[in-house]
Amino acid sequence: MVHYQTRLDATFAALSDVTRRGVLEQLAGSHASITDLAQRFHMTLTGMKKHVSVLEQAGLVTTEKVGRVRTCKLGPRQLEEEAAWIEQHRQLWTARFDALDRLVESLEREEKTDDPSTSG
Repeated sequence: MVHYQTRLDATFAALSDVTRRGVLEQLAGSHASITDLAQRFHMTLTGMKKHVSVLEQAGLVTTEKVGRVRTCKLGPRQLEEEAAWIEQHRQLWTARFDALDRLVESLEREEKTDDPSTSG
């Protein structure tokens, strides 16, 4: 459970930043060097390295250094655990909202039957 929670924390932390989500979208199309990514996102190399490092720690990106160029590509993780967690909580909230809808409908029916102005 602890390992599972740690992975979720790392993944959601990585995905919480708009730049890192953009990097993942960019890498979905093709591999890119850190220099290319920094230019595309108008960032310093140091800033982009930090973003890539967070993605790499979450297993979402892998990097390979050939000579002076560090190339990034999507990692092996396919977010099954994260998708399952989201689906579990989506179902929970859907059930809660459905119960709330039923309660509101019930209260509205009671209100109509208790309102003397609606009885003819």
